[in-house]
Amino acid sequence: MNRRRLTLVLAAACAGSLALAAVAAPGGAQPPAAEDQTWRERAAEGEIPCNEQVPQDFLVRASWSTRAYMERDEIRERREVHQRAIRFRTENYGFFEGFGLPAWNSTRPLDNAVGLRLFDRPIRLNRRVVDAARCVEQEIARTCTDDYQPGRLSGIRDRNTYHNGEVSNHVYGIAIDLDPRENTCCNCVKEWRLHPLCQATPESIFERMIMPRCWVEGFEKYGFYWLGHDRLMDTMHFEFLGDPEHILQSSGPPPHMSDPRGPSAD
Repeated sequence: MNRRRLTLVLAAACAGSLALAAVAAPGGAQPPAAEDQTWRERAAEGEIPCNEQVPQDFLVRASWSTRAYMERDEIRERREVHQRAIRFRTENYGFFEGFGLPAWNSTRPLDNAVGLRLFDRPIRLNRRVVDAARCVEQEIARTCTDDYQPGRLSGIRDRNTYHNGEVSNHVYGIAIDLDPRENTCCNCVKEWRLHPLCQATPESIFERMIMPRCWVEGFEKYGFYWLGHDRLMDTMHFEFLGDPEHILQSSGPPPHMSDPRGPSAD
């Protein structure tokens, strides 16, 4: 076969392949490649069988934080709840120096950290809560019709930014901040109180941030607690306070959803 005839044969074969591809796709268009999809499209198409769950009460900051006006007995009881919360976090996510005992977990939270892209932004979280984060991403992709796109996420940290004996859930890799410069924390530090959204007197805490309310509802459906409900008014911050053993339906329902005392209450 001479060179000219070989060229014609190859050209005909190529044209035939293109024609078949056009017939296979509706309207002759090529099916979109995975990399051409947005994170919302990819997440909405996913089928993650997630358990809905609320935060466990004893892990919520309002259950154990103390104030100067409290009676001594109440302070003592709250500190006991706080120690229980620290032990739970240590046993499940790793030992962070200065809180709890290394005997409760031989690993550190940083040993259990993994990198991922969430809402198309990079973040590092404790591997035990990645499925919960994916459940939230799927929920938001399916139910939120806004065009909000976080510019930055903040996950695990190697130092504690809390004071007065408290420990941040960021050090355990179970907290997520969305757009920490735009979603306010009006009672965190003095600088935040000068922010225009903190200076205003809105009717709702949801007006102190740029994130849509639908995102808060998406997080809360799968065991995350929003610190916008806390006296800190930390609207950027979500922390997984559900049961990491029962994030997916395959592991059965979370015990605390049927037992109002929560796990290990006795």
